[in-house]
Amino acid sequence: MDLRPFIRQLEDAGELKLVEGADWNLEMGTLTEMVNEKRGPALLFDQIRGYPKGYRVVTNLTSTPARLAAAFGLPLDIAHVELVRAIKDKFKDLKPIDPVYVPNGPVLENVYGEGEIDMWKFPAPKWHEYDGGRYIGTGDMVITRDPIGGWVNAGTYRVEVHDRDTLALFISPGHHGRIIRESYWAQGKSCPVAVVFGAHPMVSMPSFLAFPWGVEEYGMAGGLLGEPLQLITGEYTGLPIPAYAEIAIEGECPPPEVESRKEGPFAEWTGYYASGERTEPVIKVKRIMHRNSFIIDGRPPLKPPCNSTCSYITRASDIWYELERLGLPGIKGVWNFRSSASHYFIVVSIEQKYAGHAKQVGMAAMSGSEGAYHGRFVIVVDEDIDPSNEEDVIWAVATRCDPATSLEVISGCWSTPLDPTIPPEKKAKGDYTNSRAIILAVRPYHWRKDFPRVSRASDQLRAEARKRWPDLLRTE
Repeated sequence: MDLRPFIRQLEDAGELKLVEGADWNLEMGTLTEMVNEKRGPALLFDQIRGYPKGYRVVTNLTSTPARLAAAFGLPLDIAHVELVRAIKDKFKDLKPIDPVYVPNGPVLENVYGEGEIDMWKFPAPKWHEYDGGRYIGTGDMVITRDPIGGWVNAGTYRVEVHDRDTLALFISPGHHGRIIRESYWAQGKSCPVAVVFGAHPMVSMPSFLAFPWGVEEYGMAGGLLGEPLQLITGEYTGLPIPAYAEIAIEGECPPPEVESRKEGPFAEWTGYYASGERTEPVIKVKRIMHRNSFIIDGRPPLKPPCNSTCSYITRASDIWYELERLGLPGIKGVWNFRSSASHYFIVVSIEQKYAGHAKQVGMAAMSGSEGAYHGRFVIVVDEDIDPSNEEDVIWAVATRCDPATSLEVISGCWSTPLDPTIPPEKKAKGDYTNSRAIILAVRPYHWRKDFPRVSRASDQLRAEARKRWPDLLRTE
C-alpha cells in the first residue's frame, strides 16, 4: 500500500526516469506530454525549480499498459485485450476487505495546523499553457462521508491552489462527491473533506472507477491489495486517511453562497478547454500532513492519444464486467480507443447468439455506471475482430456496417460540462446531455453464414510461416 516500492519496481524494470531541475511552470507538463506521446517512461521530478530536493512529483505512473499491468501485479508484456480481461476478472472476483485503523503512519511525519498552513510549499505544477492556475490535484483522492448513510466515498476530482489555505474543488455533475457535498449544503453546513495527493496506484485506483452508490472505495482497495488498507483518523474532520499517503490535507467546503472563487480554465482529458472559467466551491484547508521527501502523484489530463492513467483500459474492463453482470452471453473482448479520450469509442467484440444480440450489447454498453458517462460511439464487432486493433475495427465498420440499417442514435444522455460539443446556450441552462451512436459493425445475423469469407491467411498458415521464416517475420 506504499507508493515508493512500486516506484522502485518501475525503476528496476527500466520504466522510470529521474528528471532534475525542471520548472513547475509549464516545463514539467510539457515534458510529461512529450514523453507520453512516444509512450516513454514514468518521470520522477526532483529539485524542481524554486523547491528543495525531496519535494517530488511523479507523472506517467500508469500511462502505458505495461506499467498498469505492473500496478495490478500482472506481467508487463501481457497482451492488451488479455490485460483488460485480467483486470475485469480481478474486479469480478474482488472481495472487499475492510480497512483497519492504526494510531500512526508515515503521512504523519510532518503535521501543520492552524497558523502554519501554506499550500504554496508544494510544487503544484501549471500543467498546460492556458490553465488558469496551478493544480496540485490531478491524481488525487478526495474523501467525504455521506451525512445520511454514513459511508465514506473517495473520488478523483481536480484541485487548484488559490492561496495559502484555499483550494478550488471542481466535481462534475452526477459524481458521488458532488452529491455528498450538496447534502451538507442542503443542511446549511460545510462539507468536511480530506484530500490525498500521492498513494500507491491500487489504493487510488478505486477512486478513478465508477462503483455503485454506497460502495466504499477503501474496501475495494483492500481487495485489490489483498490485505486491509491501513488508515489513520483525521484529527480535524474525523475522516479516514491512508496511513501511507504521501501528502494529505483536511478541511471543509463551505456552501457556495458563503465562499466561491473562479476556477479554471483547465485542459481536460477531452483534449479541449471545454469548461472555461467559472465560479466553483472551495476547500478551506485546516490541517496538512506529509511524508519526508514526499511525492505528488501528477496525472494531468492530456490531449489524446496521450493518457496519463491508461483509463481507456480500466474503463474497458469495467464495461466488460458490467456486460457480464447483466448476463449477456458471447462477450469476447472490450476496448476503448486510446486515440479518442477513452470515453468516445467503446468497442465490444461478440459471438452473436441470436437476432438482436448485437444491438442489445450496444445498448447495454452505453447504459451501465461506467459506459453511461460522456460517451459518443459504441461499436459492436464480431468475434474475429480484435477490439484493441483500431485498423481492424475501422475495417469492420467500413465493410459490415450498412448506415441505413446499422446505426442507432440516442439523445438526452448523461454528459459533462467538459463536453466540447454542448453549445453555450445548453450549458447556460445546466443541460449537460449529449447523444450517442451505436454502430453495428457485425455480419447481419440472419445471413451471417452467407457473408463473404475473409481473405486472410489462417492462424495455422501464419504459425508455419513464423516457424520457417523467423528472421523475415521478426517484429522487433
